[in-house]
Amino acid sequence: MAADSSLLPSLVEEYVSGLQDSKAKDTATGVKGGQFTILQLVEALGLSLTSSQPHTRARGVQLLSEVLQECYGVFTVAEVEVLISFYENRLKDHHVVIPPVLQGLRALTKCTVLPPGSAVAMLRALFQDVHVQSLMLAERACVYNMLLNLMETREAELKGLGADFVFGFVQSMDGERDPRNLLLAFQVAKNIIHRGYELGSFTEEMFEVTSCYFPIDFTPPPNDPHGITREELVVTLRDVLVGTPKFAEFLLPLIIEKLDSDVQSAKLDALQTLTACVTRYERKDLAEFLGGLWASLRREVFQTASEKIESASLAAVTALTSCLSRSVLKSDSEDSLHSFLELVLKGKDCKHHLCEPDLKLVWPSAKLLQAACSASNRAGHIITSAVMPLLTEQYHSRTECSHRRTLLEVVQKFIQAVKPRQSSEHGKYPFMSSRMVFSALVETNASLQITAASVLTLLAQQTGERGHMVHGQKSSSTSNTTNMSYLSGLLLDSDIELAVDHLTRLLLTEDD
Repeated sequence: MAADSSLLPSLVEEYVSGLQDSKAKDTATGVKGGQFTILQLVEALGLSLTSSQPHTRARGVQLLSEVLQECYGVFTVAEVEVLISFYENRLKDHHVVIPPVLQGLRALTKCTVLPPGSAVAMLRALFQDVHVQSLMLAERACVYNMLLNLMETREAELKGLGADFVFGFVQSMDGERDPRNLLLAFQVAKNIIHRGYELGSFTEEMFEVTSCYFPIDFTPPPNDPHGITREELVVTLRDVLVGTPKFAEFLLPLIIEKLDSDVQSAKLDALQTLTACVTRYERKDLAEFLGGLWASLRREVFQTASEKIESASLAAVTALTSCLSRSVLKSDSEDSLHSFLELVLKGKDCKHHLCEPDLKLVWPSAKLLQAACSASNRAGHIITSAVMPLLTEQYHSRTECSHRRTLLEVVQKFIQAVKPRQSSEHGKYPFMSSRMVFSALVETNASLQITAASVLTLLAQQTGERGHMVHGQKSSSTSNTTNMSYLSGLLLDSDIELAVDHLTRLLLTEDD
């Protein structure tokens, strides 16, 4: 026993004064093995912890914190209470003592026997006594990890702090620059948003402290040992920004602003973020910004040379229209879907370009309209009611086969976008009884005939299950004629008879 009684003071002396770091592991082994308790270690550190020299105090706290990191799972509630009180008081100590104090607190947040109220007490002391952004990188990481640990095990206590918790976090994160710490901070923010913490009067502050990093501009250095990627940062930040409709009034103007950027990655991030956020929003969240959003999305589709940007813009149009369609079903308020689609179809916008003599902008216009069409049955009916008569008129007024074929292909894409159901509250879609397709079947131009046959095939496929079609036939006309049996309910009987007649004649006159 005499040897045991001298062991602990010896370990303390060798670590603190002799600067032998390995003695921390030996001390932890002694605590785990029951040779001495953690409170006996605190007592043995007495002179070191009360020294007038900050570096000596720091060294003493460092030993205790390293032991805590190894042994946090073996303490009693009473021991943890004493340790928490000790570390809270040390947060007021000299700045050189703060790093090991934070390491010790981080270890304590992992204890399974934290006394009730201790999580709140630790965070109040932390937020009050420590200016996080004046710390070094590793110590800032300690703070974020403390928050994450407590959010996993003491969520109810933290929510009891109300908006004070959010305010403390905002102050702690404000100004963070290191990508490793940003990933941790974004995760804390994501938990706050998605787990229903009270934002209170700090909603805008919470948005500002995270959105200042949007869009993410980060390229990891070659052979980065930390493995932080731009994609990780982008996705985690996006989860924060789109997580609550309370951010809509701040996020949507920011997205419109970022869509003016000359940086392609920034545009793409903004578009993907828009698509993600509108899945959580309602009409009232979007109403004020619909004009600006539409102008930006339209510009991107009409002017971009990037397929990725175009695709992301169209996806955003679909998501936006889908959101407004949901709002119509849930409310008797203003018909925001109809208002938005009127904006899309108006005067010199998409509808106008379908009538231009050279059809120069017909495809960008058609893609935008088709993206909106695909969002809901109601959107599809509104748009096709406005567009299909116009396309039919244009087809019959054109003499060039290339123009007629383009218009037929546009019609085909509308059919693909709408995917009409056999029974719909809106009745038949306007293109279902159009004679444009049938007139193309009797044209002498082979490309027009082929395109028209493809349109009829598509209509047939929309009524039967996939895989129920006829394959392996010698000619496209044979397959198309067979598929006419699926068109009941989509076309008038007279239209089906006419289609079969045309396709039969094509089959009989087909050379190959």
